[in-house]
Amino acid sequence: MANFESAWFVYGALLLLLATSFVVRIDYVRIGLAAAALVAVPLVLFREPDVGYGMLVLAILVVNIGILARLWLNDAQIRFSAEEEALRRQHFAGLAPAAARGLIDQGHWISARRGEVLIRENQAAPSLFYLAEGQAAILRDGVEVGTLSDGALVGEATVLDGTHATGTVLLGSNARLWFVPAAALRAYLAANPGIASALHEGFARALRGKLASANTRLADRPPLP
Repeated sequence: MANFESAWFVYGALLLLLATSFVVRIDYVRIGLAAAALVAVPLVLFREPDVGYGMLVLAILVVNIGILARLWLNDAQIRFSAEEEALRRQHFAGLAPAAARGLIDQGHWISARRGEVLIRENQAAPSLFYLAEGQAAILRDGVEVGTLSDGALVGEATVLDGTHATGTVLLGSNARLWFVPAAALRAYLAANPGIASALHEGFARALRGKLASANTRLADRPPLP
């Protein structure tokens, strides 16, 4: 009786793993599932022969290898322009090529003129911006408190939750920008939660970079008399 109940637990665990294979889309999870099944194959065949166990392990292995191969082929066919690749490398590195392609396609590339305001102080950020080329100033109460240059994200601190910006971002030169409206970005991430977690990591890196830059500027200032 004890052996019978144990067998049912094993079957249940394998069935759960098989079900997970069909719904989870994280590449590393699929690799882990395939590796676990591959390790289990000789154990099933040589240590405890059982047709049922063997078929379940084989199904897990085949499903994950097949989906990984399909994802790899899809990713291999995706192409990025030079400016898209720079955006992906700097801020969306945690996304697979297909996911990065989908996210970038939600936005638009534009050329903007010096003096244009991207974000206004005490207002919600209208869009997430990527400053591909150019410079921008950060103003608080009309006083410049920082600068942004090529490769910077603009609005990442507030665009997802809609809170008001603590400063105004004003272009200090003609610029090349990628932007995605805040409402469109939130809707896209709500429909793709796996992308949202990776994007949050990119935002955190961008904010840490801005903080480090601000600390450097403060350290370089002469001491007050």
